[in-house]
Amino acid sequence: MDLEVSRSLKIPAAELGWRFSRSSGPGGQHVNTSDSRVELLWNIADSAALTDGQRLTLLSGLQHRLVGGVITITSSEQRSQLRNREIALAKLAQLVAQALTPERPRRATKPTRGSTHRHRTAKEQRSVTKQQRRRPPAD
Repeated sequence: MDLEVSRSLKIPAAELGWRFSRSSGPGGQHVNTSDSRVELLWNIADSAALTDGQRLTLLSGLQHRLVGGVITITSSEQRSQLRNREIALAKLAQLVAQALTPERPRRATKPTRGSTHRHRTAKEQRSVTKQQRRRPPAD
């Protein structure tokens, strides 16, 4: 089943790799025998689903999470392997969509008249406080 990140991007299931292992944490005897922890691997560098622009954006935006161009998502929140697979897919889709969304530029704003007045008053009060800490002049 392909992973739909957005209308313009679908990651083919063939590009997704899975690894399973035993989850850590508390549990009964069943936990010691079932591989419910899920690792989802996707090679961004070699993906055919991405355009060159998307690939560059993802590689630069997610570079702290990549190992050799491969992103790894881990999920072990649920006791069921199937549910952990669904969570891992959702995490990957959210991460990729967020990385591909361009940041909106900051719009510069002026401080309001009230905030400027409060700032000035606070500065004057600090000045008075510091003046009172000084030693009195020796006459």
